Amino acid sequence: MFRRTRPSILKRRLAIVSLFVLSVLVVAPLRGEDQFEPVRQRIAKALTDTNVPSIAVAVAREGMIVWEQGFGWADRENRVPASEHTLYSLASISKPITATGLMVLKERGKLDLDKPANDYLGDVKLRVRVGDPAEATLRRVANHTAGLPLHYQFFYADESYRAPARDETIRRYGNLVTAPGERFQYSNLGYGVLDYVIERAGGRKFADVMREEVFLPLGMTHTSVDVGPGLEPHQAIRYTPEGRRIPFYDFDHPGASAVFASAHDLVRFAMFHMKEHLADQRPILSDAAIDEMQVATAHSPGGGGYGVGWGVNDANRGYHSIQHSGGMPGVSTLCSFVPSQRVAVVVLCNTGSPLVGYLNDMIYKIVLPERKAEGGSSTKGSPDSASNEPPPRSQLLGRWKGSLSTYKNDVPLVLSIKALDDARVKLGKQLETLLSDATYSGGYLRGRFAGEIDYDDARGRGYQLQLELKLRDGVLNGPLIVTTLPDGRGSSATSHWVNLKRESGPSESQPATTAPAGG
Repeated sequence: MFRRTRPSILKRRLAIVSLFVLSVLVVAPLRGEDQFEPVRQRIAKALTDTNVPSIAVAVAREGMIVWEQGFGWADRENRVPASEHTLYSLASISKPITATGLMVLKERGKLDLDKPANDYLGDVKLRVRVGDPAEATLRRVANHTAGLPLHYQFFYADESYRAPARDETIRRYGNLVTAPGERFQYSNLGYGVLDYVIERAGGRKFADVMREEVFLPLGMTHTSVDVGPGLEPHQAIRYTPEGRRIPFYDFDHPGASAVFASAHDLVRFAMFHMKEHLADQRPILSDAAIDEMQVATAHSPGGGGYGVGWGVNDANRGYHSIQHSGGMPGVSTLCSFVPSQRVAVVVLCNTGSPLVGYLNDMIYKIVLPERKAEGGSSTKGSPDSASNEPPPRSQLLGRWKGSLSTYKNDVPLVLSIKALDDARVKLGKQLETLLSDATYSGGYLRGRFAGEIDYDDARGRGYQLQLELKLRDGVLNGPLIVTTLPDGRGSSATSHWVNLKRESGPSESQPATTAPAGG
């Protein structure tokens, strides 16, 4: 029996190998095909020399897709080759896509970006710990300045834990830990709030609103929230950098992270945001709304700008550029475009790899001449980007007493600071422990310490605790960030509220000098 079936097995294997070779080496005739050959060669070398399973790229210029191609295996175990139509997990490129859905509802009068986010939530609201709740607008949620904290959680298909209902996530973690407008803090939770707002304002599930109001009108037939029905054979499986297959996972913030799309669809999405007005795309947004999304209304510590879902900078060879990247377990992605030159580039990968950024730079060197920055997105860093500076001894040193508030209970917390390299934390009845790697910059005291909290979402994994407290009018307050240890999978980060008042000042026996700046 083995000998009778062997020829058919060989034929199937040869067909699979042929498909793989075609996916790497063959491209339909495209304008400017030859100029991308160095990029193809670099990708082929990476597939041979590293654990990168696949790459998909797409380039548009002057209203046309001039190159799109997939390389390698979308699914190694089942020998499914990648193509320009393979669905890749986008990670944070989901944010400008979600923001597009938000803007569609705005233009229909369903919501107002400058009204409080709480106006569009249900019984559970964002809890404003600092500042005015009315200032926590949808726009500030969208540009990461509403005051929401660092947050990301992954829920794997082979585990018993599942993402809670959105009201429950907001109840647990929807704390505004800085005053609205005070600080840029990149927060996946914010886009989890926005996808919930879209669902409520749109009158149906978030995935359905996005499919019906964004994906189908823009001709994005290989795009969905998670992997939509019928699209399963087209998905790129996520892999670790070591080449291990990662079980499927989802989030409690799908609007931030859960969109899958092909390189072909994503470059068309970028073309829409360059106002190319393709014949088979409906104008779901006005040109004014597209412009509004690309105006930097917030500035990150690194100096870049952020609008409604899009990052804004001058990073692409000095040109004013709109972009977003994505990275999480089994994902590295980048989508960027230069409106003045009508150029868009997409690079997608189904593992964590710096190759995506390298290939993006290679492509831009081919399609754009280098120039000095246009100056259209010139932004200065936020106050939080200031270098580490010593706080006045009279303001920071001493004994601070208050509590840590979780969604379960309040726990006493005492922070004793003699110097930045001699600060200690006592949480509840636990032993006092050192605040390690303590620094002070931009008005924030940061440091790590060992301890335990009543925290179900650790899901049996180890974790570390980090304080990030703002000094304001004699009070130290801000988030306690709980980060789980990777344990072979992506870690999670959730934040709880800490509020401390100074109980006593520095000891009279200490010299009257400033605290040391280091940590």
